[in-house]
Amino acid sequence: MRLLVKNIAKIVGIDTARRERVCGADMAHTGTLDGAWLAVSDARIEAFGEQETMPDEATFDRVVDAAGGMLYPSFCDSHTHIVYAGSREQEFLDKINGLSYEEIARRGGGILNSADRLHESSEEALYEQAMERVREIIAMGTGAVEIKSGYGLSTEDELKMLRVVRRIRESVPLEVRATFLGAHAVSRKYAGRQEEYVDYVCHDMLPAVAAEGLADFVDVFCDKGFFTIEQTRRIMREGAKYGLRAKIHANELDASGGVQLGVEEGALSVDHLERAGAPEIEALRGSTTIPTLLPGAAFFLGMDYPPARAMIAAGLPVALASDYNPGSSPSGNMRMVMSLGSIRMRMTPTEALNAATINGAAAMGISHDFGSITVGKVANFFITKPMPSPEFFVYAYSTPLISRTFLRGEEQTH
Repeated sequence: MRLLVKNIAKIVGIDTARRERVCGADMAHTGTLDGAWLAVSDARIEAFGEQETMPDEATFDRVVDAAGGMLYPSFCDSHTHIVYAGSREQEFLDKINGLSYEEIARRGGGILNSADRLHESSEEALYEQAMERVREIIAMGTGAVEIKSGYGLSTEDELKMLRVVRRIRESVPLEVRATFLGAHAVSRKYAGRQEEYVDYVCHDMLPAVAAEGLADFVDVFCDKGFFTIEQTRRIMREGAKYGLRAKIHANELDASGGVQLGVEEGALSVDHLERAGAPEIEALRGSTTIPTLLPGAAFFLGMDYPPARAMIAAGLPVALASDYNPGSSPSGNMRMVMSLGSIRMRMTPTEALNAATINGAAAMGISHDFGSITVGKVANFFITKPMPSPEFFVYAYSTPLISRTFLRGEEQTH
């Protein structure tokens, strides 16, 4: 099928150089085109250009009028936990009443709370809940997403989560990547026996996940009160035996050494980094590991924000992701994530856009096909209502500006 989008006020996020990622000072720039059209053929971007060069509408199967709105590449959200059971608003009240993330976890809340609820839920119930969130993020402009397990904490329940992720991938045109996060916390069954739990992750969970081909990546919560450097290295290397590249939760709660470990072991990304500083930035410089910042979590937990400006100044390819989860970031709104990047981390709107699109795609290893308006890439994009400038998209953070979303060249209904 061929699709033509006409009367576009401005295409934003053009990349004719086909870059895999955008680094440092280059993050402040993106290609734009005023008064434009865009053509799609067989789910991929065929061409785009100025309105006066638009091809004959009669040669297309469908014509869409952007009506003076802007056209953007879909968001690429490289860190979410959207397969979970129920919600955790009681812990929201606990936080308001002064308890910290660590204190809630020590009292049996947090990840273990979600693990209890997930254990009691059927695969079908999990799938139905997760699909509500999937439809939500598609409507808010997301076109590619990474979904982690980690609320199972047993082989049976981790497999249940990852099978739900597989069903999501098969159900919608959203691009989905799956991450095995059995080392999200130590399960109640293994309380006080952390090394035995790591053995369990390596010798029981990982082989079972690999046998069904359920994961693209392996992740570990390498931080204070969770998993140590040596435990993380062991799980990463075990995952590598099954072809699973690592992505690490690092430096959310403390300077854990997880960033340096991620670089040393060739992790695709290190995520959170609220406690990152000069040593972590220096370790990342020149590496292939992408620092992925999750300002929604810092916002919801009242934590310090990662040093985005220092990372960009050091030439790093900063990515932004939502961390959509029930305990520390119950939102998959990537536009709000961009706004937090600008408001709280002083990223320019263009830097935030690059971080939420092309660099988010790179943090999932899919930037060859997603993350920018580039001829030949998958036609994932959204159209806004008319607005005065691209900066307005980030500035007016609660105004509903996204009017139409397209995945693989097909308009999505919400």
